[in-house]
Amino acid sequence: MKLAEALILRADSNRRVEQLKQRLLRNAKVQEGNQPAEDPQELIVELERVAGELEKLIQRINRTNSNTLFDGAVTLSDALATRDVLKLKISAYQSLAHAAVVVQDRYSKSEVKFTSVVDVASLQRRADNLAREYRELDTKIQEANWRTDLQE
Repeated sequence: MKLAEALILRADSNRRVEQLKQRLLRNAKVQEGNQPAEDPQELIVELERVAGELEKLIQRINRTNSNTLFDGAVTLSDALATRDVLKLKISAYQSLAHAAVVVQDRYSKSEVKFTSVVDVASLQRRADNLAREYRELDTKIQEANWRTDLQE
């Protein structure tokens, strides 16, 4: 199995766990004298089975990411960390640029006037450059995911 396939399976398993959780919550209590639509004990058994499979899958994915060289210099885990931090920085710069845009909606001269203390255009350019870096790195990571075999 390729790493990319394992990542898809992990996402499916996460969704399955969430669905089982919701079904358990819906069937956790009923009006006295009624029966739940589904047996909570059977759902718990299924939840435990799916969660166990998910745990093993995540361990294999993590092991593979830690042992796979990416771009010849760093591990795939390191590249994922870089990608995650790029995403955080993009969000921070975009939020700052958005917050710094001054909209003059004063109705009289006695109202407070705001001015930006940061260069909005420069912040937006920085966010755009980081977004480009993110896309390029993400593309390389996706390519590596489809070339890499999942480790035991």
